[in-house]
Amino acid sequence: MFALVSDPVGMGYVASLAHPGGNVTGFSSFDPPIYTKLLQMLTEITPPATTVAVLYNPESAPYAGRMLKAMEDATKSLGVTLRDGACHDDIEIEALMASLARDRRGGLLALGDVFNQLHRAAISALALKYRVPTVVNTRQFVEEGGLMYYGIDIADLFRRAAAYVDRVLKGDKPGDLPVQRPDKFELAINLKTAKALGVTVAPALLATADEVIE
Repeated sequence: MFALVSDPVGMGYVASLAHPGGNVTGFSSFDPPIYTKLLQMLTEITPPATTVAVLYNPESAPYAGRMLKAMEDATKSLGVTLRDGACHDDIEIEALMASLARDRRGGLLALGDVFNQLHRAAISALALKYRVPTVVNTRQFVEEGGLMYYGIDIADLFRRAAAYVDRVLKGDKPGDLPVQRPDKFELAINLKTAKALGVTVAPALLATADEVIE
């Protein structure tokens, strides 16, 4: 049984989401609409971001290609240009931030990646230094200075996984239980960061936030 696996098919855990086969099933943390929503959030600030770099480390996020493809499909309707922001260390992160600052309408989307989680303090500090609006799908980021967070309700995902464990213990075969995606999400906005960046968050977006940090 797994939970919080971004790409169970691509990583070889299951044959397909609907029909896992074998002896493994669980809950995926990847839901394409999450990343469309994150992109959209960067257009709901004033001034809106028109160039968005997607930050990840190819070594720790081999699934990034699927996420980039999902976002590319949404860029035309949002009027956003997407950039591949692959980085391996803080030096490359700073170079990326500096290039976005030169665009003047640049924004950053940090994928849910172990690398980004480990480097979140540097990412948050550099985003403030270069005045780059940053959206993330890891809650700690926004608590430490990221602008906006939108992501899955992890506690809910583990509760649902426990129900699957119970079914397996009662005789269901894991391979017959479809892999499920998240269905509960959270939105948090850091208004202190918005003020430091000199941006305004749309009132309609603020009204839907589960948490506003002031």
